[in-house]
Amino acid sequence: MTDLTAMPAVVDSQSRSLFKRGERTRRRHAAEKRFRMIGLAAVIFGILALFGLLGSILNNGASSFRQTYITLDIHLDPAKLDKTGDRDPEALRKLTTFSYQPLIKMALDALVEGKGVSVEGLTSKDLEGMISKEAPAELRRFVLAHPSRIGETVTFAFLADGRIDGYYKGRVTMATAELDRNVTPEQLRLADKLKDAGVLATRFNWSFLTAPDASDTRPEAAGLGVAILGSAYMMLIVLVLSLPIGVAASIYLEEFAPRNRLTDVIEVNIANLAAVPSIVFGILGLAVFINYAGLPQSAPIVGGLVLTLMTLPTIIIATRAALKAVPPSIREAALGVGASKMQAIFHHVLPLAAPGILTGTIIGLAQALGETAPLLLIGMVAFVREFPAAPPGGFFDPASALPVQVYNWTQRGDPAFIERASGAIIVLLVFLIIMNLGAIFLRRRFERRW
Repeated sequence: MTDLTAMPAVVDSQSRSLFKRGERTRRRHAAEKRFRMIGLAAVIFGILALFGLLGSILNNGASSFRQTYITLDIHLDPAKLDKTGDRDPEALRKLTTFSYQPLIKMALDALVEGKGVSVEGLTSKDLEGMISKEAPAELRRFVLAHPSRIGETVTFAFLADGRIDGYYKGRVTMATAELDRNVTPEQLRLADKLKDAGVLATRFNWSFLTAPDASDTRPEAAGLGVAILGSAYMMLIVLVLSLPIGVAASIYLEEFAPRNRLTDVIEVNIANLAAVPSIVFGILGLAVFINYAGLPQSAPIVGGLVLTLMTLPTIIIATRAALKAVPPSIREAALGVGASKMQAIFHHVLPLAAPGILTGTIIGLAQALGETAPLLLIGMVAFVREFPAAPPGGFFDPASALPVQVYNWTQRGDPAFIERASGAIIVLLVFLIIMNLGAIFLRRRFERRW
């Protein structure tokens, strides 16, 4: 009787053998395989989307680092620039760019005649349109800086007009030139002849990184100089304010603050502030720093203060995590040899947490560098051509920022500004990559394994 009752158990144990895959096991393994495939597909899709985005940006923006120039020999005629001959800076400063335009026209006529590159149907206005409208201003700046050169013939490499430059970058063709009121096929044919003569050339465009912004009619002269300087000023303000305040707040909350309801409320609010949309900080900056405190609009000081408020929660959270990562035995050992709590924290805990603190700070700065919405609300969208002065006075001068400059250029109608915007994105990405690589290096270099 006992043997008969034991038989089903033996059969059941054999059917559920560990060495034989049952139906449920096969379904579970199939589900795990499907999940791995979905995860792998998601990763591949993300990588392809990233490469597609970067490829599009590089394809559209790489050409902004090259520019077409036309070399001209300009005779600085004293009869037109300095009739009195005394080289008085005040008198020279009164001359507008219209006084320099005839000098450029004469040089262009002499160039076409001397090289024998005339084109049938090319008018005098078309010939002048070959050169950027920035050329007279550039010539005026040279004369004001070197008044002693008046009377000489000086060689200049002027920017070609944006449409001529676009012709050598693929944006403009002979077919589109026939429909474009800003360029003619005759100008493009003359450009080809000037290029064959060695007068017109395309080379690296340093002015894209150093020159200020330009008006809608001069996209070829637009640069990132003011935007880069404005972003640097704001990052300096954010670093000076957010790092000490964030670290001090983190040390107090993590090491000294009593565990009560007030501390819990503060911690919850810090976590919530880290998730608040950046445009809310822009509204706060507009209301407090501009309307109430009376600080100037479009100034790096206001942008720096707004971005400091936005970056503080990130730094506080990262610093507290770095402090928690230090083993309690470090604190206990320091206290055990007679150190005070302050000495244990500042002499032992804080140095060991420094890599995590620096990493969080750099990531916070990188996030602040790419913010646009709060800066738009405080007026940094304004057109600014003058460079801000050196600190600390320059903190209160009008300036722009890299992400805002990208936004500005995408709102303009000329296709050359889209190229400029893509180039500015490349510059911004380079800065962000450098900052993130710096954070990785600091963590790898100074991190301790426990």
